[in-house]
Amino acid sequence: MTFVLPLPCFGGTTATDLGYGARDSTIKEEHPMTSGPLDGSAAPQLPGTPSRRRRRPKPPPTAYGRTPSTTVDLPPGHIAQLIPIGSSTGFIGDAFSMDSLEFMRWAAVRYDEDRFVLVVLLTLMGSQKPGGLIETTHEDVAKALGYSRPHISRVFNVLEADGALRKVKRGLYQLNPAASLRGGFYEPRKGEKRSKTGMGDRVEQLDLLREIMEDPNAPEAFRAMAAPGAKLEVPTGSDGEGKARP
Repeated sequence: MTFVLPLPCFGGTTATDLGYGARDSTIKEEHPMTSGPLDGSAAPQLPGTPSRRRRRPKPPPTAYGRTPSTTVDLPPGHIAQLIPIGSSTGFIGDAFSMDSLEFMRWAAVRYDEDRFVLVVLLTLMGSQKPGGLIETTHEDVAKALGYSRPHISRVFNVLEADGALRKVKRGLYQLNPAASLRGGFYEPRKGEKRSKTGMGDRVEQLDLLREIMEDPNAPEAFRAMAAPGAKLEVPTGSDGEGKARP
């Protein structure tokens, strides 16, 4: 692009006096920063300007959105199987149990007039290890809840009579896996060797129920609740919603 600039004139000398034509003294007005006229007939193409819209920053990683990846080298001739772990970071304390909805409704009605049984039952459900095992004593539960030992012993007897709990040995109890079960992997007991993966065998509910049905030493009430298709009857004197009949 060529610009025609006027020559400086001093002492009243004009461009004509210097021999330039009048047509040469007239300079077309052009946009100082563009190559096109200002009338818009040939508007210049300006480079695109960046958007002023702010991009939302990516949220920080949380326990609900983590997708960790791990590469495992397998020896030749082997395959791997993915098995979900028996815990979840979405639950308070990272541990949870699987509970029968029918059992919870039944227990609410069954122990409506003796609600301290529900207090102890919830404590036991929250204390179980994988497989439904609970390492505790009457004294431990009494101390944890702030009650005397006889109160706790009475409730244990009620739960055992109803088939919701059984005593495996001194200091070891088991909740009925048909009512409440904590899954995952069995924790190696004292004196047992840990597996190469650092975990025991996986808890299988159907295997547990089958073992109970085949165990001649299992209490009758415990086996009845663990039986396939077991039905929990609503106690007499209730309308099925926890309200006493008139």
